[in-house]
Amino acid sequence: AGIGKCVAMDLARRNARTILACRSRERGQAAVEEIRAATGNPAVVLRLLDTASLASVRAFASAVLREESRLDVLVNNAGVTGLPFAITSEGLEQTFATNYLGPFLLTNLLLG
Repeated sequence: AGIGKCVAMDLARRNARTILACRSRERGQAAVEEIRAATGNPAVVLRLLDTASLASVRAFASAVLREESRLDVLVNNAGVTGLPFAITSEGLEQTFATNYLGPFLLTNLLLG
């Protein structure tokens, strides 16, 4: 939704292979189908990613590096605000993990 979906739509309109990294399979798949229909680009795919989970970040990065021959653009725009204080299963504060640690780790893993 929001900025991420707009960016994905623009990339797909430019005929780019576009990977949507989403926490929710249902919402992500709906966005994929909407973007494919609006752009005519069948190369829009969904991969699950929760940036609050470093294990999820590692799995996502590993799959991208294994499955994709190249990665030209990375847009980190996941973020949360206003959540009550919570600790992730990995012992990290949820907002900090989602907004900073996860995207930082993802970027560094994808750099190779």
